Amino acid sequence: MIIGLIIFSVLFLALALWRLDWALLVLIAALPAYLIRFTIFNLPLTLLEVMILISFAVWFFKNFLPGLKKLPPYPFSWEIILALIISFAAAGINNFSLAALGLWKAYFFEPVLLFILLLNTFKNKKDWRKIFSAFLVSAAGIALFAIYQRITGQFLPPAWAHSDPFRVTSFFSYPNAVGLYLAPLTMIFSGWLFYEIKEKTAQNLGRIILIISGIVVSFLAIWFAHSEGAMVGIMAGLVIFGILANKRLRIITLIIIALAVAATFSYPPLKSLILEKATLSDLSGKIKQQQWQETMKMLSGQKFFTGAGLDGYQAAVAPYHQAGIFFNRDHLANFDSLAYGSAALRAKYWQPVEIYLYPHNIFLNFWSELGLAGMLLFVWIMLKYLSTALILNINYNRERRSEKYLVLGLMAAMVAIIVHGLVDVPYFKNDLAAMFWALIALLSILNLNCRNERELK
Repeated sequence: MIIGLIIFSVLFLALALWRLDWALLVLIAALPAYLIRFTIFNLPLTLLEVMILISFAVWFFKNFLPGLKKLPPYPFSWEIILALIISFAAAGINNFSLAALGLWKAYFFEPVLLFILLLNTFKNKKDWRKIFSAFLVSAAGIALFAIYQRITGQFLPPAWAHSDPFRVTSFFSYPNAVGLYLAPLTMIFSGWLFYEIKEKTAQNLGRIILIISGIVVSFLAIWFAHSEGAMVGIMAGLVIFGILANKRLRIITLIIIALAVAATFSYPPLKSLILEKATLSDLSGKIKQQQWQETMKMLSGQKFFTGAGLDGYQAAVAPYHQAGIFFNRDHLANFDSLAYGSAALRAKYWQPVEIYLYPHNIFLNFWSELGLAGMLLFVWIMLKYLSTALILNINYNRERRSEKYLVLGLMAAMVAIIVHGLVDVPYFKNDLAAMFWALIALLSILNLNCRNERELK
């Protein structure tokens, strides 16, 4: 394996020296390469990290250092500096352990390097299409393998090989990873699709077919993974997209919402199911509520400002952890009273609960890992991203330019991340952190292009 990794690294270095833009496109298409892990001189690394570090080294020594060019005043520059400082301090809370420093470099330092690389390499007006195409290749690979698992039942992790319901995982170790990865990309592809439809050029038909195929297989993979949070995130993103896109889509979106609400309240089983999911009354919801209660107890003490630090959540929340919950899966009346008086019922309805790596809520995730300041900073980054996208969309809409759909796709992608993140962990994973900062880079590229075009007029 090491020989193969060395050969790949040498070839990737050669590609980066020859065409850095192509190397970055390979990197983006291979974000899940973090799953390939190895150790060199007792230093744990992933293949994704190697590609990021090689690409940045080539850019730094070949493009930046020779001319001693100053980095331009990027959008989000101060936020990036603060994110690096706060996250590094969060590693210090746990004495800069190797695990904490490993998380810092994988979730903050290297994704920021990717942000810098994308912003400095893809400057031309149409370069965004190359990045979108790389994401399409990545999504297709993830989705098609998930669909293959659904058809054949092969290559599933043992924990999910006989799950009920049957859930696919693609290359990942758990089903929700499929939704966390594909939901934002599905939103990006939706914006790209509308852009290509509006442009109406000779090459667009082939692109349109590929984009539609990517959206379809991505959604099928999410469906087969039973990633409910991802599906809700996609629906929220589509609502935002439809309302802001144009008058026709806004009317269609509002009609669909009205019909969906009417169907929900007129069909009791559907109403009951949606209420159960919305109120987190199912097993998954009850477990998450228990997680959040334990996390808030942990954060309400001395760790209110500092959080638990990187790689510190499980140890910090352990004193507040409840080994399990009683789950009334049969909807028995007066369940608490019955369970209190019956050892047999308590044994039957007892559901063990493990200590997870994160609280499974986007705000508590950042708070527990980075402290209150880190959580507020990332809330600010997401709000600034959405407001920048909204202003950019208004400008493009005023000029009747098709690029507004690209911006709306990026906005809807962040909405999907936030909504899904209310019940999951949409950032603290190598590929997701890289994707998060890639989205910010993409929006920044469009914003800088728009600003430059206005200055030239």
